[in-house]
Amino acid sequence: MALIIFLAFALLLHGALGELICEQLPVDLCAYSIATSGQRCLLENYEEKDGTVKYQCKTTEIFVDTLNGWIESDECVGSCGLHRETVGVSSDTLLQPQFLAKLCSDECYQACPNIVDLYSNMALGEGTYLPTLCADPCLAKHQARSNGDAAPAPAPASSTVAQAPEAAILILC
Repeated sequence: MALIIFLAFALLLHGALGELICEQLPVDLCAYSIATSGQRCLLENYEEKDGTVKYQCKTTEIFVDTLNGWIESDECVGSCGLHRETVGVSSDTLLQPQFLAKLCSDECYQACPNIVDLYSNMALGEGTYLPTLCADPCLAKHQARSNGDAAPAPAPASSTVAQAPEAAILILC
């Protein structure tokens, strides 16, 4: 009997503390949120048997370095050039000049630490630093490669275009 009372109390206390679990978030709050465990939430989609696409919020294995709130504000999502309905995350967005300009803007970079932390880690995974990308996007993109090694310098304009290594990030600046 004591065990049942303890378990019931533990469940009530667990809910009262407001623990955020990604799988319990509505899909319109999932992207860019962080679970109480410190793990990032990720919006995923899947196809039903009838062909309709459904969305679900999942907990990732990616932990946040420094937690600054659980659910990113709509203001931050918008000022950083992101969307709540984003499925998954990709470092490819770091190659888009319009996105990079929004991410590096004061409204995002100075005010939205969870988003900046996410994209900083993605930039590191590509072999560059987000501050470097923000300061000089062309230089940083030429140096970055998927495996983190320095990419070869771009060919001079007078030479023929060579085939770029598959893992290299190719940018025209």
